Amino acid sequence: MAERTPFGTLEGRPISLVTLTDGTMSVELLPYGAAIRSIRVPDRDGKIVDVCLGYDTADEYARQDACLGGTIGRCANRIGGARFELNGKEYRLTPNEGENLLHGGAEGFDRRLWGFTTGEDSVTFRRTSPDGEEGFPGKLEVSVTYTLKEGCLTMDYRATTDADTVVSLTNHSYFNLAGQKGGPVTDHVLTVRADRYTPCGAGNIPTGEILPVAGTALDLRQPTVLGDIFSRPELEATRGLDHNLVLSGGEGPDATLYCPRTGIAMEVTTSMEGMQVYTAGFLTERPGKDGAVYGPHHAVCL
Repeated sequence: MAERTPFGTLEGRPISLVTLTDGTMSVELLPYGAAIRSIRVPDRDGKIVDVCLGYDTADEYARQDACLGGTIGRCANRIGGARFELNGKEYRLTPNEGENLLHGGAEGFDRRLWGFTTGEDSVTFRRTSPDGEEGFPGKLEVSVTYTLKEGCLTMDYRATTDADTVVSLTNHSYFNLAGQKGGPVTDHVLTVRADRYTPCGAGNIPTGEILPVAGTALDLRQPTVLGDIFSRPELEATRGLDHNLVLSGGEGPDATLYCPRTGIAMEVTTSMEGMQVYTAGFLTERPGKDGAVYGPHHAVCL
């Protein structure tokens, strides 16, 4: 079931909060950033727990600097030097992390107001990214559909363009399976089916290599307690995990996250080849929903 309720105003326009429910869990979604605001699920005792970081007001989403819950585009992650070459032409983008571009630029998709329509158990957000937005070529028509059925939230991304361009879409939800007031996720247990990773150099820009995870802190092929690896020397520069893992594919979930405090587990499956694992080491202290205070390592992004 999809239900709309008011959630303030932005850019002089009313903002709706769209809630999907399936009898077991519920998900709150916002047209600003096509964002996930909350995901509520029962813990081992049946108590409902909100496992997704977010804000109380539309204004906080407009002012935020951490992409909480947002849809990321045109290009997730970083582009070195905020430029790329395509078909023999160089395109200069909007740098927003030093000299690099991060998550689409200064006004990425997570900072845009999307239109939307609702279905019985889904909501589809749509926007048009004009030619030249943040420096990217081509007009891009993009949509993301969230569907909630039988305890599974599906995100389906679609994009079409009138010219060759760069596009890579994702969602930037911050998960804390102890609850959004649960504090550090050092007790969370993470498994990622990835044999290799893409090492990075200065500015966390990939070097172009693809190396095995064996023998590194990025070997998450077996269940790994996050607090056990945060102090590893190779994670010092990224203050924990902030790495792209090359997924192995095959049957079963690509990643599993589990919290022993609540007994809540989450499985993630994707059609993409890489998964950025970020343990929020750079998340500065800030107020969140319902009196929560968020800070470093208070969540996992997948």
